Amino acid sequence: MKNPDFNADVIIIGGGLAGLTAAIHLSKTGFRVIVIEKNSYPKHKVCGEYISNEVLPYFKWLELHIESLNPTHINFLHFSSQSGKSLKTKLPLGGFGVSRFTLDHALYLKAVSQDCIVLEDQVNEVDFNHDFFTVHLSSGKILTSPTVLGAFGKRSNLDQKMNRDFFHQKSPWLAVKSHYKGDFPDDAVGLHNFKGGYCGVSKVENNVLNICYLTSFESFKKFKNIEDFQRKILERNPHLKNILKNSDSIFEKPLTISQISFEKKNNVENHILMTGDTAGLIHPLCGNGMAMAIHSAKLASECVSDFLNQKISREEMEKQYQTFWNANFKKRLVYGRFLGKILEHSVLSEILTKMITFIPFMLPLIIRKTHGNEIVMK
Repeated sequence: MKNPDFNADVIIIGGGLAGLTAAIHLSKTGFRVIVIEKNSYPKHKVCGEYISNEVLPYFKWLELHIESLNPTHINFLHFSSQSGKSLKTKLPLGGFGVSRFTLDHALYLKAVSQDCIVLEDQVNEVDFNHDFFTVHLSSGKILTSPTVLGAFGKRSNLDQKMNRDFFHQKSPWLAVKSHYKGDFPDDAVGLHNFKGGYCGVSKVENNVLNICYLTSFESFKKFKNIEDFQRKILERNPHLKNILKNSDSIFEKPLTISQISFEKKNNVENHILMTGDTAGLIHPLCGNGMAMAIHSAKLASECVSDFLNQKISREEMEKQYQTFWNANFKKRLVYGRFLGKILEHSVLSEILTKMITFIPFMLPLIIRKTHGNEIVMK
């Protein structure tokens, strides 16, 4: 279906983790790809920055050399409740820590090396007529393509313009992230509960400590600033208090993002295949959002490849992607929402922690329910 009248075989809206992974996959298989990303590289993003090792076989196929980014290798989870009751367990597959600043930039360079076009621009509108897309950019450019992938993140103006259901539901969640220099094990990821939220802690490259937490806006707005909130709420958890007291922030000020929605999203809308957080967002406490974004990019790329190679129709492509997406992620998202509801309440969190203390195999079981198997090529 390579038509010289089209600007590209595939247009990808959003150049984050899912968008760039799909761009690398599709260009590797011979398609002309245009990525539209409103920000320049490299750039920090609000993210836990831990990736499950389930992505490594797929990264190998993409010829992405993660070791060249000097990641940390993480094998243990340290969980604590607000009171400080804690436990440690080995992660079944393990994972690695690398900042989005470094990883997204590496993916960008890889995509460009494979002749992907990356435009620093913003999408204003996407029209679908007569079996092809017309994409209107803020710069005034107009692009056409037979396929479009959505990879524009957790929340975007495009969600509103497309009248997506979740966008009309007000979300109470706020996330805060900063990098620190501090003493923390290279091989562990911490998940520490506090009143109204939870905090992830892990090392990334260059001995940098990433601290990212999720809280309700209702809890946060009672305080003057982030420092006040951390001192009076996060530091009630003794583990978090020890980490924060013995760490120095590298960022001039923390990064924040609000209106984070964990509501159900459609993974195909207006004939656009949605990937990553655009298709569905798992609670950060599950530690699997980055791996899911990468995996969803693979699934979408395979479906698009079959369509462009005229093996399946557009309708079959969309149904196939929905089936693959639901088979791999639907149950994980359900478990994630369930765990999120528990950890939102300090009393329930204490009860869960005590149960896990007396029944140690529960924590690895929970991890397996929110993680997948190694991602291999079909």
